Amino acid sequence: MNVLIAERISAGERRGSSRPVVVETSSGARIVKLRGAAQGTGPLVAEIIVAELADSLSLAVPPRSLIELPAAVEAANWDDELQDLLEASVGLNLGFDFLSGALDFTPADVGKVSTEERATILWLDRLVVNPDRTERNPNLLWWSDQLWLIDHGAALGFQYSWKRVTESSPQEQAPPPEAHLFESAAHSDEFRFLDDKLAAQLTRDVLETAVAAVPDSFLLPMLESHASVYPASQLVRRRAAYVAFLWKRLRPPRSFLSARPPSAERVRGKRPAWLTKG
Repeated sequence: MNVLIAERISAGERRGSSRPVVVETSSGARIVKLRGAAQGTGPLVAEIIVAELADSLSLAVPPRSLIELPAAVEAANWDDELQDLLEASVGLNLGFDFLSGALDFTPADVGKVSTEERATILWLDRLVVNPDRTERNPNLLWWSDQLWLIDHGAALGFQYSWKRVTESSPQEQAPPPEAHLFESAAHSDEFRFLDDKLAAQLTRDVLETAVAAVPDSFLLPMLESHASVYPASQLVRRRAAYVAFLWKRLRPPRSFLSARPPSAERVRGKRPAWLTKG
C-alpha cells in the first residue's frame, strides 16, 4: 500500500466505538480508520486482511492506503474527544478511497443482489468470523453501479485472545449475535456450489499475501509485552499464526458452512504447534 500524508481533517463521523475521519491528502480525500480508537490497531489489521481476501474473491472493497498522521494536523472541527483521538493516532493509520456520492445499502435492496454475490459475501464473512453485516448494520454501499463492502474491523475476533486458541479453534463456529444480512443464501444451491470454488481461490499464498499487507506498526501493539525484546521474530510468528488459523478454517469439512457450534467438546490444554513454534 502507498503511504499518504494527512494534510487536513475535514470531517469526522461517529460509528460505535470508532470515529472514522475524512482526511485530505495530496491524492484526494480518504476515509481514515484511526489507530487510537477504542480497540487500537486490531480493527485495522482485520480491515486489511478481509479486504485483501475480498479482492481475491472479486468482491469490491474501496482501495486502501496508509495515512501518516502528523502530530499537528489541521482539523476543521475540533472537540476534546477528537483531539484526544488524533493525538493517540499519530503515525500510520488506514485509509480508504472516498466513494463520493455512495448510497447506503438497505435491507430492501437485498433482491437487487444476485444470489451468487450474496452467497459469496456470506461465505467470506463466515470464513473471517465477521459478525457485523446484518439488517441493522449492512456495511454495504452502492457506488458506480456496484455493491461495495465496508467496515470489517469486527472480523478476526480470535486475534484478541491468542492464548485461548487451541488446535480446534479454527474449526469452531459459534452462532453470531445477529443473523447475517444474506443468511438466506446459505440454503441456496449457489452457496454449496461456490464453496469449493471460493476455497480454491484462497490459496495459502493468497493468505500470506493478505497478512503481509498489514504493516508492522499495526501488529506490534498487539504482541505480548515481552515480545518487545525480539519484535522481529515475534512479528514473523504472529503473521504465520494468522495464516495458519485461516488456512485451517479453509480445510474441509469447513465448519462455517453450517454456522453451528461444533458438537465435539473443545480441546483444552496445550496451545497448537502452529501458534507456538518459532
